[in-house]
Amino acid sequence: MATKIRLQRRGRKHYAFYSIVVADSRAPRDGKFVEKIGTYNPNTNPATVDINFERALYWVNNGANPTDTARNILSREGVYMMKHLQGGVKKGAFDEAAAQAKFDAWKAGKENALNGIKSKNEQAKRDDKKARLEAEKEVNAAIAKKVAEKKAAEALAKAEAEAAAAAETAEETTEAPAEA
Repeated sequence: MATKIRLQRRGRKHYAFYSIVVADSRAPRDGKFVEKIGTYNPNTNPATVDINFERALYWVNNGANPTDTARNILSREGVYMMKHLQGGVKKGAFDEAAAQAKFDAWKAGKENALNGIKSKNEQAKRDDKKARLEAEKEVNAAIAKKVAEKKAAEALAKAEAEAAAAAETAEETTEAPAEA
């Protein structure tokens, strides 16, 4: 039986979520499978991969052929790196402890790069939010300035009207005693 490691589509329309499965190559994409070895969610940034490392390594070592996307995912998670290091141990190039140390160093570098990407994305979101807040403050200040100018103009017009009314009453009071 020729086995393949491939993605099995799950999720809803326009929001794909995949299971990473080992299946007979003749089985349909979403059909019967031998074993589920992980999940892949491309909707997050960066994409989330949850994989059973030991079982994936077992199937790769036993000849399961991954699809292109599954190969990229397994490579990114280090399954092929571990297979390569185990080949070096079998040939006697280095021992198991050295292979594990190399793999741990490689994995730590990958995690640091991933954390860098996540922090960069979070910083970009914070900067964007800050910029939008500053723009909103500027718009609110402009609106407040227009409202203050309008209120000042209304207050000036009201003061002029009161002054004119006071002047008329003053004229009337000065004219009335002169007539009498």
